[in-house]
Amino acid sequence: MRYLMTTKPSDTAPDEALFAEMGKFIEELTASGVLLATGGLEPGGVLVSSAGDEITVTDGPFAEAKEAVVGFALIEVRSKEEAIELARRFRRIVGDGVSVVQEVFGP
Repeated sequence: MRYLMTTKPSDTAPDEALFAEMGKFIEELTASGVLLATGGLEPGGVLVSSAGDEITVTDGPFAEAKEAVVGFALIEVRSKEEAIELARRFRRIVGDGVSVVQEVFGP
């Protein structure tokens, strides 16, 4: 089962200890084959919407800065519970904030 874990910004400023601990966590997940992709996201983005035959393109940002998704990890695990546990470990490393875990459907 694949899951997309997204995270929203926090007020905690990263430091060297956080980067080191996160690096170890990412190395562990990569070595075990669980982590498929990870990355940060630009704060703006582009919204592409359609209504009938009309397609509209609008430059972002679209949400308050605290609501924007700033990073993601795509993981492959055996269960939703395992995905949630990895999200818990991530939150313990980075501190206060919000992450969302969603199952990815498809091949």
